Amino acid sequence: MNLPADWNVPEIFRRRLGNEAGRQRIMTADGHLLIILHAPPKPDDVHRKGRFFWRKPDGSWESTLGGQTSESLLRHILEFETEIESCDQLENQASDAKSHFEVLRTVTPLKRTVRHMAGVLQDARKACPMDRDLINLRDATVDLERAAELLAEDAKNAMDFSIAYQAESQAKSAHDMSISAHKLNLFAAFFFPIATLCAIFGTNLPSGLENFNPPWPLLGVLLFGIMLGVFLTVFVLRKTK
Repeated sequence: MNLPADWNVPEIFRRRLGNEAGRQRIMTADGHLLIILHAPPKPDDVHRKGRFFWRKPDGSWESTLGGQTSESLLRHILEFETEIESCDQLENQASDAKSHFEVLRTVTPLKRTVRHMAGVLQDARKACPMDRDLINLRDATVDLERAAELLAEDAKNAMDFSIAYQAESQAKSAHDMSISAHKLNLFAAFFFPIATLCAIFGTNLPSGLENFNPPWPLLGVLLFGIMLGVFLTVFVLRKTK
């Protein structure tokens, strides 16, 4: 990205710029100050979009955002503030690890860009120590950097807690299932010899129910079996201290 052709900047500025804006930084020459910043990045952005802010020796400004005062630089900073506030609202609404991760994924490049921007504006303040606007803009960027860092930290802590809580719940569920399986194995071990012997030798003894009026014997046995099944289910699912 090149400087606008109608900017009457020192030639050294144009020679020091490549095809891309490059990292965020300042250039100074003959009383001119050129601030190179990046637009608010998106999570999937590979290349950063550069923005140029040129301060002339008389204190007037030109920028690729338009305007001839430092107001354009303030609008640039407010764009980051808006993005961070949007991420903060998403973080307040997040309810699981995935949503916390999306917030972290969005705010991380913003935090990194704001941190570098704060360093650049600090260099700009040193280059123009008498410019009060640069001091105020630098201070606003430092506050914004702090807000972005806190938001990223909160999102990461919330995501870690959500993951740990889910892992703990799954471990507890697996523990309860293992206890239930152990109880069922005890029942199987207790009745297995009897079932085997009955299968080998047979135990069809007359009970009198075979001569009773059908289908009441069958329904009675089914009802009794269901009651035993409910009792067994309650016993197996009972929590163990």
